[in-house]
Amino acid sequence: MSKARLMQGNEACAEGAIAAGVRFFAGYPITPSTEVAETMAKLLPKVGGKFVQMEDEIASMGAILGASLAGQKAMDATSGPGFSLKQELIGYAACAEIPCVLVNVQRVGPSTGQPTAPSQGDVMQTRWGTHGDHPVIALSPWSVRETYDATVMAVNYAERFRTPVVLLMDEVVGHLREKVELPEASELELYPRRAPKKTRAEGYQPFAPDEDLVPNVADFGTGYRIHVTGLIHDDTGFPVGSPEVTEKSIQRLHEKIARVGEEIIHTEEYFMDDAEYAVVSFGGTARTAYEAVQNARQKGQKVGLLRLMTIWPFADKAIERLAAKVKGIMVAELNYGQVVHEVRRAANGQCKVELCGKYNMKAFEPAEIEAGIDALCGEA
Repeated sequence: MSKARLMQGNEACAEGAIAAGVRFFAGYPITPSTEVAETMAKLLPKVGGKFVQMEDEIASMGAILGASLAGQKAMDATSGPGFSLKQELIGYAACAEIPCVLVNVQRVGPSTGQPTAPSQGDVMQTRWGTHGDHPVIALSPWSVRETYDATVMAVNYAERFRTPVVLLMDEVVGHLREKVELPEASELELYPRRAPKKTRAEGYQPFAPDEDLVPNVADFGTGYRIHVTGLIHDDTGFPVGSPEVTEKSIQRLHEKIARVGEEIIHTEEYFMDDAEYAVVSFGGTARTAYEAVQNARQKGQKVGLLRLMTIWPFADKAIERLAAKVKGIMVAELNYGQVVHEVRRAANGQCKVELCGKYNMKAFEPAEIEAGIDALCGEA
């Protein structure tokens, strides 16, 4: 696997999942994510895994939750309309603490929208699409190789925190082809499925949190009696109609992720040493933003780039530090404006924050982001 290859982003996602130990995939064909399913269908049988094309998006989500409860690292792939249909079961996975990975290769919406056309319009749906108070982890790669790495990371985070993790790709990266060299399997650090630390005789309770606030829930079929529900439950897994247990449960779901702080919040800075202005971007749009920033600097504009790879939890501290350093921030995103609101919140009035949005089926051209930089710097 270490030899150089020409690979598509969606293919790299599938290969990363296999390398991370995913052995079950259930999905339903939908552009622009279908190549993920196609590649998994080819590769999973070769490693003893199972691929199932389900009858619809909801069934696909249910299938991977069942496989995960039975001990398999599991993944699904879809796009915006399918992601909408999965929301109730995503909430179930969050409440019942079922590890799983959801790949969302975004396209223009709402509804059926514009199939296959690039978009980054599912950022807020990823965070708040399922009802109630719940945490989520979402990663947005900007290259084919990083798609591979981010998929491995997503599987590890799902297993570590026993939570759904969303690989929030976009059509630009999903259908991008680049020359990549993938690491050997021996080079990867993989997080294993958590296992009980007590026997039933020792008083094992499936949802009793460990030191890191994550429970070591036994897999079905391993000799433990497990009750799994989407109702708020105590350490036994059975529903409890208690205000105290409800408050404690919801707090723990959030805290098990929040307590690791910036460890899982991945960002990159470019040209920021002397920057007076900054562009914030992510996914495929960040590639264009990088070139636009390069061009702006050639014109003498002191502008840098902050790229978000972790979208959720949001990079509050990174944005706060950035806003304290620069005179203005422009958020370049392929939607009507979503991440810009989080940037404004985190900047907390320290500098102006502007939007450079696009939502007409087409990816950004560097000149469009450059025009936004000119306006930010007061030269337009």
